[in-house]
Amino acid sequence: MQRSDRRILTTHAGSLPRPAALVEMMVRRSRREPLDATKFASTVEEATRHVVARQLEVGIDVGNNGEQPRESFFTYVQHRLSGFGGESRRPVMKDIVHFASFLELRRAIFARSMVSLMNAPKAIGEVRYVDRSAVERECADYQRILRDQPAGFGESFMSAASPGIVAAAMANEYYSTYPDYVFALAEALRAEYEYIVSQGFVLQLDCPDLAMERHTSFADRSLADFLELVDCNITAINRALVNIPSDRVRLHVCWGNYEAPHQFDVPLDDILAHLYRARVGALVLSMANPRHAHEHRCFARYPLPKDWLLIVGVIDTTTNYVEHPEVVADRIELAARAIGDPRRVLAGTDCGFDTAAGLGEVAEEVVWEKLRALRAGADLATRRLL
Repeated sequence: MQRSDRRILTTHAGSLPRPAALVEMMVRRSRREPLDATKFASTVEEATRHVVARQLEVGIDVGNNGEQPRESFFTYVQHRLSGFGGESRRPVMKDIVHFASFLELRRAIFARSMVSLMNAPKAIGEVRYVDRSAVERECADYQRILRDQPAGFGESFMSAASPGIVAAAMANEYYSTYPDYVFALAEALRAEYEYIVSQGFVLQLDCPDLAMERHTSFADRSLADFLELVDCNITAINRALVNIPSDRVRLHVCWGNYEAPHQFDVPLDDILAHLYRARVGALVLSMANPRHAHEHRCFARYPLPKDWLLIVGVIDTTTNYVEHPEVVADRIELAARAIGDPRRVLAGTDCGFDTAAGLGEVAEEVVWEKLRALRAGADLATRRLL
């Protein structure tokens, strides 16, 4: 992965706003309803061209396809893997249901037309990777669109669901134990991970399970039980990455990309040493939102592994406030001081802007302004740090 040797590089966490027509198609696709394949492909193509051009325009250095061909950051696997059907019943995050008045405020969001992350399909049979054509087409289409741009990104990444988030959110009704399920997912998803890297992309693994599950499926269990899950899921990740160089993988960990109190979030201090067991070369962390902005201090107690990069979230993806470039620069500088080397820091976002089609909480025009502020803040930090 590229380092910030000449200037602080900018990136983001993956998903970017989808147009309304594509959202409507993705909602239907997530329910396995019939679609006009030609119209769907052309809508995805147009949306991908749009987000690629906008990323380049606002100054993103390490970009992607905005996850436009996918219905969400993890439920897309139901179309590529065997064994899924029916419907899961995922528990609602503890901080959402804790305050009755806040839950009432959220009902308007729950009523939107969107791809559901709470009622995803479940595992009802053997999980195997049966259709690599989808990831082959996604990579090829993105590469083709990039070639049409007069100037490309310095580097490109492609995201993929981790075994742990699939196991957490797509319930198991087939395997006898949780480890059996998550390790089967790791073996199945290895084909996708290896193909993405073989095409020259950095692989980003999306792993909210490594933090968010503490206040979701483990909300009423001990911290020790949750850390056992974290270790199991990281073991699964390492099995899936066995043939991939660690410096081609970045690990995205978050506490849930939604506006809420978040007072039950597990502290980074409790999980950071466990995250370092992953066979990766970079960590993507939320550090812009008010609950986690202080956690750059954790790196004094748990220093970042010497060969790793930190992609620090300096833009909040759940608010329509546009961060001032000076604020962005300050956040980058705090991370750089915590790590001890600004060249190992990239500036990014806390999470994606549309992690499931229709779920985004930031208006599209505002997304691009926030990413423009990211570039401006990174330029200020460059002048101060490099």
